[in-house]
Amino acid sequence: MQAEEEDRFQDFVRARWPQLVRTAYLLTGDVHHAEDLTQTALAKAYRSWRRISRADNPEAYVRRMLVSCNSDRFRKRRVTESLTAAIPERAGCDENAVRVDERRSLIAGLAQLPPRQRAVVVLRYWEDLSETEVAEVLGCSTGTVKSQAYKGLAKLRTYPGLADSRRVSGGRGGSR
Repeated sequence: MQAEEEDRFQDFVRARWPQLVRTAYLLTGDVHHAEDLTQTALAKAYRSWRRISRADNPEAYVRRMLVSCNSDRFRKRRVTESLTAAIPERAGCDENAVRVDERRSLIAGLAQLPPRQRAVVVLRYWEDLSETEVAEVLGCSTGTVKSQAYKGLAKLRTYPGLADSRRVSGGRGGSR
């Protein structure tokens, strides 16, 4: 890789690392797995950076790699791990305590979803991608995205601590 492309890749990683790790955390439920997953996806992206950097949206391409690497983790190793219910964050003050509790409940509820539903819910409602964009990232139809989102949200609504929450309402205004 030429020095100029190397610099662009490093700039991309510096700019996107936090968001990619956050997405990976929501997919895995574990900070360490999330960092490993992000590094794996970025290592694959590095090998193909010349092609990826010329794509219309390199970030979407790398996000798809992240989701694929997470799926591969389950396929190759037959992983049957349970995601942690505890998230690595603390309330800074009492007024944030309710939001932190809701967030913990949401993360724990996401951990109970099957990987495909979790990916759809995270990408659709947390990353705020359209149904079409989620379908592209996951390599499926928009109908699959809609049905997986519906099923995932229905399960989250039954999760303790989320049943009465308006946060599990189905998103930010429907599809784009």
